[in-house]
Formats: sequence, structure tokens, C-alpha cells
Amino acid sequence: MTRSFAKGFAVLAAGLATVATLSACGSSKTDSGLTIVASTNVWGDIAKQVAGPDAKVESLISDPAADPHSYEVTAVQAAQISDADLIVYNGGGYDEFIDKAVSGKNKRTVNAVDIAGQDSHGETPAATGHGHDHSGGNEHVWYDAHIVGHVAEHIAETLGAIDPDHKQGYADRAAAFTAQLSGIEAITAKIAAEHPNQPIVQTEPLAYYMLFDAKADDRTPHAFQEAVEQGTDPSPADVAAVRDLLSGKQVRALVYNIQTEDKTTKDMRAIAQSAGIAVVEITETLPQGLDYVQWMTRNAQSLATALA
Repeated sequence: MTRSFAKGFAVLAAGLATVATLSACGSSKTDSGLTIVASTNVWGDIAKQVAGPDAKVESLISDPAADPHSYEVTAVQAAQISDADLIVYNGGGYDEFIDKAVSGKNKRTVNAVDIAGQDSHGETPAATGHGHDHSGGNEHVWYDAHIVGHVAEHIAETLGAIDPDHKQGYADRAAAFTAQLSGIEAITAKIAAEHPNQPIVQTEPLAYYMLFDAKADDRTPHAFQEAVEQGTDPSPADVAAVRDLLSGKQVRALVYNIQTEDKTTKDMRAIAQSAGIAVVEITETLPQGLDYVQWMTRNAQSLATALA
């Protein structure tokens, strides 16, 4: 009995030691205390892919009804921003509430539009063949998988500077995430190669960069897109021009933002469906149950189906 008890105790002790070791390892990661605040759940998900278990990520906007252009932070969110170790946001006037919240404060930030501008005017586009010009005012850079990869790398570099103990983990996860983006780019590249210059219309210029990569021919009047995006009524002439494109079957697809529907856009959809024109549904924020790669892959595949 004594030997059996001793043996059992030894096994129990070893098991407890293993649990303690695992707990200590988990604690060292999850209890690092690092907090990242993202303006939307799109950038929040991208930040999570890089942060892994080593930092907590909080997204300020996940409600599809919330408009980042006019959003104002609550007192609780203002405190979250103030306490954050890193703030990840879109920039370019899209989520201006972040600029206001960090103004005059010494906060570490990752601004996606700024990174896109560096990519456009630096050596990267020439080296990779990715030559988007992001200086033209289209701030929806999360529809540019190439730029999203650079944003992930910047997040990893910044977190590594804040938290050197987990620097390699951040870098490895950013590399793994960036590698997944090639699947999205492969879909748009295939569209560009096999079905270039396919005419489309958009309710607003949300998917501009994805359409650019696919070499789609966007025939939407610019003023129409801007009016819808700003929540104002397009001119009768612009509305008539879009209706003619759809009813006359002059386009292959309607790229439709389901989060900014109004009477005008609903009428466009109805005309497209009556004319047998494909409707490619897109969103501004991350749909529930999908991560960034799954979401953008689905968007690219929907576009490929419509234009093939």
C-alpha cells in the first residue's frame, strides 16, 4: 500500500506540475496587459490575427448600422482609447473620430491609409508590380489585400517594439496572415487575366481596390457614388444614367453595399435583377461569423462568378 500510494502521489504531483507549467505559460501570454483598440471590427480582426494570445483587441465599431464617417465615441470608448497601448485605424478621414480622440496625445497608432500612401510612393509597388495610387481620395483600403498585408506587418513591428518578449510571435503570425491574403489576390488576378474590362456599376466606391485588381471597368458616374456615400441624393441626371446602364444591360454586375441601402439603391437593385444582371453584395464591416480572409475571399469569389 505504501509503495502504491507513493507511486500514485508521484503521478499526481507530476500532473499538477504540468498543469502549473501550462498555466504559467498561458498567464505569461494572456496577462501581458497589452491592449489594442481598433476603430472597426475589420481592423480589429486583422489586429487579432497578429496579436494572437499576447494582446487583447477591442473594436469600437462592429454594428453594421454605425457610420464611421459620423461616429462619435462614448465616454467608455474614449477611456479605452486613452488606455490602449496601440490604436489601429483606417485613417484618410474615414474614422476621423480616432484622430480627434488621439489629438494631442502621445499614442502609438497604425494608420492604414498612411501605410497605403507609403506603399504607393515608395519602392514596394515597383518591386512587386502592385501599383495602386492611394492618393486619390478613396479611403476604403481594407478592400486592398496587398495593403492589408503591409498593415499587418506594421502592427507586428509596433507590438514587437512595445513587447519585445513576444516580438517573434507577432512577426510569425503577421507572416502567416499575409500568406493567406495571396488567395484573395489570386482570385482577382484570375478575373483580370481571363475576363478583363468587364463593365460594372457600384452603389458607392467601397470595393474600388478589389475592382481595380480585377481590371473591372467601373462605369458609375463619380458624382452618383459620392452622393450615396455621403448620404445625399444623387442628381436626377446621374440616377437616370445609372438606370440606363442597368436597364440597357450595358454592365455585367451591380456591386451593391447592403449596409447603405436607400430608395435609390433599392431601385437600382430591382432594375438589375429585372434585367438579369448579377448583384454582388458587399459590406463595410465584418459580417458575423467570418474573419477578414474568409470575408474578402467570399467577396472576390462573388465578383468572379458575376464577371465570368
